[in-house]
Formats: sequence, structure tokens, C-alpha cells
Amino acid sequence: MHIFTQQADTVQYWFSGFSHVSIFFYEDKNFQGRYYECSSDCPELSTHFSRCNSIRVDGGAWVIYERPQYMGYQYVLMRGEYPNYQSWNGFNDTVRSCRLIRQTSSRHRIRIYERPDFSGQMIEFSEDLPNLLDRWRFRDIHSANVQDGVWVFYEHPNYRGRQYLLEKGEYRRHAEWGALHPSVGSIRRVVDF
Repeated sequence: MHIFTQQADTVQYWFSGFSHVSIFFYEDKNFQGRYYECSSDCPELSTHFSRCNSIRVDGGAWVIYERPQYMGYQYVLMRGEYPNYQSWNGFNDTVRSCRLIRQTSSRHRIRIYERPDFSGQMIEFSEDLPNLLDRWRFRDIHSANVQDGVWVFYEHPNYRGRQYLLEKGEYRRHAEWGALHPSVGSIRRVVDF
């Protein structure tokens, strides 16, 4: 499985052009201890390791989840090394499922809305927003329509805090992208390398 790494300007997608995608989960920090290699979606990882303190992504873009069956906190990881769970913005050493992000478009376009069900004020954009308040006068996003590409919503500005993966489609309420509340501080594209 593969996970996201935060790049300076964008989250970059590394699946294209690679014949082998894989992610390595290590039980200890700095890639020490027992490890498990994964190269496809895995809804249950607890049979392979009990804790995860470092990750190495050799190919692909991945989303990892705190709970089995793709539930709980999620973290988007790209090719790179994550020597401790803080390096992927994790809250603890718990990783229980993961899946490969499948990019379907090199274009990116998203519409965000002030209210649920695509009502209220709307803005459309196709670039990363490290601070949503620079372009949007609201701290909350209640609905979104991903028209092209794959996006990540972050709870705080500068790509920090909880993360939510949004693939192409309609999200009528913030709960549909897995959020408990509608606060979004920054938005980033998952782009082709």
C-alpha cells in the first residue's frame, strides 16, 4: 500500500509509470523492527503487525486508516519515507487498513459550498490552497463537488491536522467525506508526478 508525503507545494501522485507499487509498515521508528510489505488494498492490517511507527512508500499514492475497513482517521501518503507517525501527521501508532489511490485524471477542479446540498455561496478552483481563508471567507465547507482529480482537505492551514480524501464525485454534507465537523483550513491536489 502507499501513503502520502507532503511536498512543499502539492501532494504528488507517484503511481503513473510504476509497474510496482508498495508500502512498508514498520513496527518501530526509523524503519526498525518487524515490517510488512503491501502492494494492494488491505481492509485489515492487524493480522500483520500490532503497531506502526514508521512507513516507507516505494511507489504509488496511498491512504492509510486508523481503523479496519477504511474507517477512522485517514492519512494520504506519497512516495517517500516517514520515520515516525508524526511525520504523516498521525496521532498515534495505530494503522489498521490502507488502499491505493487510483488517479483517473491529470486535471483538477473542485467546487466548494457554504451550505449542505450545494447551496449558498460557491467557489471553484483548480490549485492548492495552503490557507483556505485567503480565497474563501468561510472557515467551514458544508458540501463539495469534485469534478476532476483527487483532493485532500486538511483540518488546519498549511496542510496540518486531520485529512480527508475526496475523489471524483458529489459530497452533499461534510460527513460524506468522513468529517465530524465542516472546518477546513487548507486543500491540496493529489497530482501526477
